[in-house]
Amino acid sequence: MVETGNHHHQPPPNQMAPPPPPPRQLPLGAARGPSFPPNEQLLQLHYCIHSNPSWHQSVLLAFQHYIVMLGTTVMIATMLVPQMGGNSGDKARVIQVLLFMSGLNTLLQTWLGTRLPTVMGPSFAYAIPVLSIIKDFSDDNATEHERFRRTMRAIQGSLIVSSIINIFIGYSKAWGKLTRLFSPVVIVPVVCLVGLGLFGRGFPQLGNCVEIGLPMLVLLVFCQYLKRIHPIAHFLLERFGLLICIGFIWAFAAILTAAGAYNNVKTETQQSCRTDRSFLLSSAPWVKIPYPFQWGAPIFRASHVFGMMGAALVSSAESTGTFYAAARLSGATFPPAHVLTRSIGLQGVGQLNDGYLVLLLEQLLPCREFILSHFYFALFRIFHAYNIGKFGAFFASIPLPIFAAIYCVLYGIVAAIGISFLQFTNTNSMRNIYILGLSLFLGISIPQYFVMSAPLKTNAGW
Repeated sequence: MVETGNHHHQPPPNQMAPPPPPPRQLPLGAARGPSFPPNEQLLQLHYCIHSNPSWHQSVLLAFQHYIVMLGTTVMIATMLVPQMGGNSGDKARVIQVLLFMSGLNTLLQTWLGTRLPTVMGPSFAYAIPVLSIIKDFSDDNATEHERFRRTMRAIQGSLIVSSIINIFIGYSKAWGKLTRLFSPVVIVPVVCLVGLGLFGRGFPQLGNCVEIGLPMLVLLVFCQYLKRIHPIAHFLLERFGLLICIGFIWAFAAILTAAGAYNNVKTETQQSCRTDRSFLLSSAPWVKIPYPFQWGAPIFRASHVFGMMGAALVSSAESTGTFYAAARLSGATFPPAHVLTRSIGLQGVGQLNDGYLVLLLEQLLPCREFILSHFYFALFRIFHAYNIGKFGAFFASIPLPIFAAIYCVLYGIVAAIGISFLQFTNTNSMRNIYILGLSLFLGISIPQYFVMSAPLKTNAGW
């Protein structure tokens, strides 16, 4: 074989580069940022359940909680007392008794009940039964003041009898056996509806005086950004933001009132916006200590009692949801069944005391700004219980839209705490999705049906 010099190899054909692979689609959680594992404790609390702030901070924080709770008390009394036939003096006395019993019941609950940092305040769950009682006495031929006294006596009688419900389900351990079945899927709608169920006390009440309520809401939101300006601003707004915002907007409302901005507006607008329209300061005595049956002997009617019994069950569910929210906010473990049983029974005892003295049972509300120790709340409620008369009436003159703006934030936080329990559930389960959606929707929809129409009416009595 002879190898020639003119031998040439054919060049290989040009190979096309493969197309680049399509970009990998990241899951939704990874596309939005890092994932966070479930955490039972909140990591940004300044004070946990076992912490004690300094004395000067305790006094200011106690006063801040007093002001916030005062809004709910004044709102309920303003809504109900005029329909009962009461005047400004009657409303002032009802507010004072409500504040006194709020302090007493909170001391009992924080010392002997759940021992969680929860505050006892008037519950809107009792508004519908009370309105039913008011309607029953609206046709009386008595004077307005006499009709007010008779309505108060009927409310007291129904509270005394209906308190048996909470006492029985509490101390018989029936409520504790029920709460053992509470999984995170159940806790989520229970806690969420405690906050979302009170949406009518938020922006609808704020809208009664937009020029005062809306600046309050905007200022509360901007406080989250203003505290980044300086370390001192961060310290003050982080702890006393509510007091500072209330002071600014209350002064703004007083300036508008003194300048005559509400001289030629409707009566309803004046009642909501002016700082001198509540007449509480002139009507309230300097000191008023409540005593049993101060409005007369209780009146017992079956129709009133059954309505209050339903409200008692509703308040038990609300309180249970609030216990879970307060435990998470305070860095405490979730309350066990025997603690919930003891607290609901004690709530029935508080309702029995309220029946002797006052208008509405108390509902548990979690603290917003900082969850303090039991000793702090004891201090707060001693201050609260004796803070009656002219002093309480002065702060009760704060326009209600200011409180409504605060509740837009507070009740929203309660609802968000309920949503945070979703981290302990399997949100990919269709069964869990079905339960959560149905519970949340019906929990808001069914009460609206009873608000817009009255399907049941009875003239029963004994």
